[in-house]
Amino acid sequence: MSGASAGLPSAPGASSGASGTSGASGASSGASGASGEAGDIPAPLAARARLLPALAAVYRAQLSRARVARIPLLFVATFQSIGIMILMRGVVDGGSEARAVVAGSSVLVVAFVALNLLAQYFGQLRASGGLDHYATLPVPPSAVVLGAAAAYASFTVPGTIVTAVMGSVLFQLPMTHLWILLAVIPLSGAALAGLGAVLGLLAPRQELATLCGQLGMSAALLLGVLPADRMPQVVSYARDLLPSTYGVEALARAFDGQPDWWVVCADLGVCAGVAVVSLAAATWAYRRAAVR
Repeated sequence: MSGASAGLPSAPGASSGASGTSGASGASSGASGASGEAGDIPAPLAARARLLPALAAVYRAQLSRARVARIPLLFVATFQSIGIMILMRGVVDGGSEARAVVAGSSVLVVAFVALNLLAQYFGQLRASGGLDHYATLPVPPSAVVLGAAAAYASFTVPGTIVTAVMGSVLFQLPMTHLWILLAVIPLSGAALAGLGAVLGLLAPRQELATLCGQLGMSAALLLGVLPADRMPQVVSYARDLLPSTYGVEALARAFDGQPDWWVVCADLGVCAGVAVVSLAAATWAYRRAAVR
């Protein structure tokens, strides 16, 4: 018979040992409760990326991704513009019409890449679910839109310069003020890239995004290359609504012997304003497409 069953008092050591065991179990349960409470506290998130570093990262990524795929299309855009100038050479001899043809053909390279290809890219990105990848990144939506637009506009620089130089030689226009392309290319490219991004992001289907890009490039071809004084009045109103028109006008006036720089700056200012509005609209369209 044991001491506990006989009603004998237990030894002091056993009592203290039992109390020590119960105290250890209480301490263990308290520690687990504290760890549970600590685990319920969410870990702090990383700081959101700033606009300029995020823009530079997206620009470099888009530039490296599109370098191989878009360079052949850039050659197509350049040859297309040069071919149009050769065809128009048999119709236009010189003067203001020749300046309009060369300026419109040069900006057409920008429209082909920044408007047409960017609309197709964002349409494909939305259809394939690629917007979900960008939505999970801690970058502002404006950085995604501006980075992609800047990357596509950068591909237009060589083709536009080559087209402007060859057009000047073909129509015997002065090349003294061709430095104006340093302003015409980025401003026209930003305006058309914003428009292309809006078309690609708002189109409900990828095929419609491609169609809208093609129609936009065709409008830039017909309304930009053909001389404005030969168009009907109704068509001239549509020409004024096209963002690339003001870049074409600025470049065409730069072919004059003594350009009116105030008018040139006014055309570039309008082009810059349209670029700001179109890129802001593209950012809104990106937010709208990313949450759907």
